[in-house]
Amino acid sequence: MSLIMNIPQNNKWINRIFEAKIAKSGGIVRRKSASVEKFASVKALKAEVKSKRFHMLLVGDQYVIICSTGNLKVIC
Repeated sequence: MSLIMNIPQNNKWINRIFEAKIAKSGGIVRRKSASVEKFASVKALKAEVKSKRFHMLLVGDQYVIICSTGNLKVIC
């Protein structure tokens, strides 16, 4: 009997976000909230962002990830 688990696939999708050149250089990446729910989960994405000490915002229907561990200050 084999078990089918979505976790590795989800992790692969999330890992691809952080393997992008822009993410590695401290830039900003964004993903539609529907895509996060379809290919992974908000919980898994949030856990990965937290593990990297990055910042994540929900702006409209998109998750915006600031790939930097620096302080975040909202100006307006």
